[in-house]
Amino acid sequence: MFTSLKGRSVIVTGGSKGIGRGIALRFGEVGCKVLIVSRTLADAEKVAAEITAVGGTATGFAADVSSPEQARSMAQTAVDLHGGIDILCANAGIFPAATLDVMTPEDFDHVINTNLRSTFLTVSACLPAIKAQGKGRIVLTSSITGPITGYPGWSHYGASKAGQLGFARTAAIELAPFGITINSVMPGNILTEGLLENGPDYVKQMEAAIPLGRLGTVADIANGALFFASDEAGFITGQTLVIDGGQVLPE
Repeated sequence: MFTSLKGRSVIVTGGSKGIGRGIALRFGEVGCKVLIVSRTLADAEKVAAEITAVGGTATGFAADVSSPEQARSMAQTAVDLHGGIDILCANAGIFPAATLDVMTPEDFDHVINTNLRSTFLTVSACLPAIKAQGKGRIVLTSSITGPITGYPGWSHYGASKAGQLGFARTAAIELAPFGITINSVMPGNILTEGLLENGPDYVKQMEAAIPLGRLGTVADIANGALFFASDEAGFITGQTLVIDGGQVLPE
């Protein structure tokens, strides 16, 4: 039986949709106090309302976490509302498609800033409060795309997701003396709004490539994040968990 996480303060960035929403709902379900961060306040508050409707504790907060000032404001809000920060789920990310022959420097920078730079800024902003707790958990949402696989149109996305893992490995060494772990979940193809936008043919193609015969759910990823946030995962740091239904296995 896992130790209860009830009452712990959690931040979920990119928490209003897709995987982030699933992570926020899962942590709310186990009794955590969740700050749901999105660029759009109404979207974040909608997810917070889903948690509070079933007796949980959650608040929506608007921030662009690629901004140092807004990332610090987010961290201070969690401290003010919930008394500190125990767990950070750095999930904010985008995946616009652009092949190399049409990708502009601005396209590349936008993805790197949103996915990778924001990881650094979010972790940096939350570190003082997490250190003050005497221990803590950081969970990054990376991807199989970049670290393991590639997909046409996503070279900038793949670079950002591979970069997150490089960041996490060194961060794990630096944070270990403070009792803080940092690990990464690596989703395969997950049934989210963004994936559905690619159309039914893409969905069928992805399902056919997965040995388990289905797309993953946001709950599949949320459960991985929940494990990394648990006391039972306290001796695991700098590691990754591929959650992809076996997608990367076939030769």
